[in-house]
Amino acid sequence: MRYLVRARLKPGMEQALREALESDTLGVGSVAEGEYGRALSQARLLDGGEIKWVEICYCEDPLIEELPYWEEYFEIRSIRDAHNRLNCKDTNGQEPWSCGVCDCTQKLEQSLEKQGTKFIDFLMSQ
Repeated sequence: MRYLVRARLKPGMEQALREALESDTLGVGSVAEGEYGRALSQARLLDGGEIKWVEICYCEDPLIEELPYWEEYFEIRSIRDAHNRLNCKDTNGQEPWSCGVCDCTQKLEQSLEKQGTKFIDFLMSQ
């Protein structure tokens, strides 16, 4: 399933997050280890300082495994379904584990490109 995550970077965590991304240690130990950097590479910084990104998750509870890794750096504001669950081939049972090859993440991220600016550009300039 795809989720839209809204969060704020915790005060003073810019350098630590930047270093974790540069050293490829963000999410180390998580089953979703490679997803963190991918998600942030497409994340958008919105007016008012919120960051929004698309997250792939197979957990019954959205991001239950990933949250501790995100919460080290971010105050999570909301996690919501990115699209109707009935249309998700993984969730509706048509194609289990299909989120890894589905093009809906790309479509959602293209839609997000119209909002705000690239968060990664902001982070790397700090």
